[in-house]
This record gives sequence, structure tokens and C-alpha cells, in this order.
Amino acid sequence: MKQYFVTDALEHVDQEIELSGWVDTIRDHKKIVFLDLRDRSGKIQIVGDEKLKGLSTEDVVTIKGLVKNRPEKLVNPKMATGTIEMEATQVTVLAKSQTIPLPIDTDGHDINEDTRIEYRYLDLRRDRLQKNIMLRSQFVDLVRQFLFERKFLEIETPLLTKSTPEGSRDFMVPSRMHPGNFYALPQSPQQYKQLLQVAGFERYFQIARCMRDEDLRADRGFEHSQIDIEVSFVDRASIMKLDEEMITTVVEQLGYTIKQKPFPVLSYKEAMDKYKADKFDMRTDEDKQNGILAFAWVIDFPFFEKTDEGGWTFTHNPFSAPLPEHRDDLLNKTNIEGILASQYDLVCNGYEVGGGSIRSHEPEVLSSVFEIMGYQKEEIENQFGHMLRAFTFGAPPHGGIAHGIERMLMILLNEKYLREVVACPMTSGGKISVMDAPSKATDAQLKELGIKTVV
Repeated sequence: MKQYFVTDALEHVDQEIELSGWVDTIRDHKKIVFLDLRDRSGKIQIVGDEKLKGLSTEDVVTIKGLVKNRPEKLVNPKMATGTIEMEATQVTVLAKSQTIPLPIDTDGHDINEDTRIEYRYLDLRRDRLQKNIMLRSQFVDLVRQFLFERKFLEIETPLLTKSTPEGSRDFMVPSRMHPGNFYALPQSPQQYKQLLQVAGFERYFQIARCMRDEDLRADRGFEHSQIDIEVSFVDRASIMKLDEEMITTVVEQLGYTIKQKPFPVLSYKEAMDKYKADKFDMRTDEDKQNGILAFAWVIDFPFFEKTDEGGWTFTHNPFSAPLPEHRDDLLNKTNIEGILASQYDLVCNGYEVGGGSIRSHEPEVLSSVFEIMGYQKEEIENQFGHMLRAFTFGAPPHGGIAHGIERMLMILLNEKYLREVVACPMTSGGKISVMDAPSKATDAQLKELGIKTVV
């Protein structure tokens, strides 16, 4: 393992150290050769003689040399290491590189998406994407620190689970051990995190991977990561306060400015009346130029909405609790269009960046939600019996929220596409980065699973 990153050289002036990385640029002036060495931390100028000749851009090398201050007139203010350079005394070539098939010294926006995805491991070498992925890691780390300091536990939940209605189409996984049966990949850890509250883990979170087979667009993919939080013995106001403190702490530590604190709170009706949308942008033109973040809460959503067939479905989450004053209407199945959910959404700069609710922890309330949606008792028992039974064994009142990490990073970094904040994204046509997937299964694989394809 290498001992120093490139930018560590700033702390070792007049010392001989060893640096490893990629040849970023090379300038051969015959008797003297200049080379910029690059690693994830930045670049440094290397000065040498024939030892540097024969190197090409993107070769992987280890260079040993003396770190020196540059003459004042040769300082490069555009480089983090622009005040220093290294005089090479020894060069070891670790791997040669062919000419790469796409330029990486630009922001990459003008390069064909398919090419960038095919050669993603090269595309990620560009400075903009290196910074994006590093900020993502820093963002998640700060979230973890905030939650651990408040006695949260990070608990993982299964990726192979049961198909249940959560608003999107499930990805289905055939079971070899149970022919004809399928797992579903989780759209969210919704039911498991609620069951963890029943289990007594009163403050839970995880950085959860979620999969949804829905139409792709600039800010939505088949899979995403979310900051998933659930807390017992909480009401709507207190969990909104906790979450607002977390978001404020993290984004301000990253150097961003928030337009208004505490965040404004609008009812769904107020948002629709004022902005004609429940995802709105409160920034002025000057705010946009200065990278200001305008957060706001939206509350008091309708619990149900009409389906095309004339029935009812949930607007956000069937596991939400109604507002306390609407509990009797829900149990009696009256005034359905007027029932409001204890849902709260966080919006920022025109995007929804988080959503959650106080949950149903009473089995009769959850059953009534599904009955309003037209489920028969047998269907409710088949799909949600485990939840209903769990709630009969002393379920605490609880609620939570989840934040899509990719969408939040898109806003922070002013990126237009999800692929710019994900290491290995899909193409807009659903192809996996680098690898040829989805691909056909072999006849042997299909036989083992007891499956025949019809296309």
C-alpha cells in the first residue's frame, strides 16, 4: 500500500518520498522532462531527465524523488500542489496504457453516453467525477456520524424479500429451492424497519439499496441508495425536527448555504395553491447563481386518491398513519377523500429529496387501509399477515423518513443526470455499466429454475 497521496507532498518539502499514480500529462523539452502525476487527491509536477522519457499518458508509475518549493515566479495557483514540485530520482513503470478511447481531460458532458458508460472505469478518472464520487462518500460519512452521535444503530435488512404493493413495479427473482416461487428485490426496507421497531431497536438507520422496475429518467434509475431512518416514541413534529437538524448539519459542514432556517412548512393544499406543485423551488435567480439550497417541508397530504377504475389507492405509503383527527374516518371508511396522512415530504430546489410518515402501529388501522383499497381479508392476511401479527405484540408508535442519496447529490453538485453521481450507472436504455447486462440465461440455468421464456 502506498504511503503518500500526491497532496501529502505539501507536508514533505525538502524530503525524498515515493508517489504512485497515473501520468496525466508529459512535456518533453529534450534535456528536461516535465510530467504531471495524478492520483485521486490531485496532481503534482515531476521534473526529471531521461528517466521520464518513454512514458505515456495514463501509464501507472511509482516515482521516488525530492520534494522542493517552486521558484515564486513558477508557482501554479491552479494546482493544489502548485507551490511545489518533485525532482525524480527513480521511476518504476507498473503498467503501460494504450491510447484511451475517450478524453478524460474535459468535463465529459459532450461525450456520447454509451461510450462513457462502456468505458466507465476510464470516465471516472476525470476530475469532475472524481470530486463527485468523493463528495458522495463524505456526505454519507457525515450522515453516519450525525446518527451515531444520537445513539442510532445501523442495521441491514434483506435484499431478497416478498413482493408487496409499495407504489412501483418489483424486480422478481426466481427461487431454485422453491420452484415456481419468487423473491422480490426491495423497493425500500419499509416493512423490515417497522418490524425492527417492534423488536425494540428504537433508533434505526441504514444506507439502503433499493430497486424499482420503473421507467427511467434523468433523476431516477432502477436502483438507488437511500438514507433510511426509523424511530420509536416519536411524533411528526419531533422527527421532522431531527431530520432537519441532520440535513442542516451535513450540508453546512460540506460548505453549502441554506436559504431559510428553520425550513418553511406548507400544507399540500398551500403548496398546490401557491406553486401549483408539491415539489417547488423557492430560490431567486441570485440564489441559483450562488448555489443556495432552499429546503421546505410539505405536510397534510391526502391519504387516498381515486384509481382509473374508480377505487382507492394510497398517495404515498399504505403503512402511513392518518392524522389523529382522521383515525375514526379511516376505521369507519367514511369521508375517504378527506382523510389526511401523517406524511411529510422534504423538498429542495424543485425536487423531492426526502419523504416519510408516522406509521400505523395498530393492526386494525393498517387492515382498514387495505380494505379501503379493495383488498379482501384473505389477500390482506397473505400479503401483510406478518405485519398485523407483529403489531399485536406491543408495537410502539413510530415513524421515519428516507432520503435519496443520488438526488441529493445531484442538487449539491448542480448535476442534471443521476449517472454523474453514481460510480457504475445504467444507460438510459437500462443497460448495466461496463458489463453486457441484462443478458440471456443459459438453457441449463432456466432448467434449474424451472422457467421457460416466451420471447
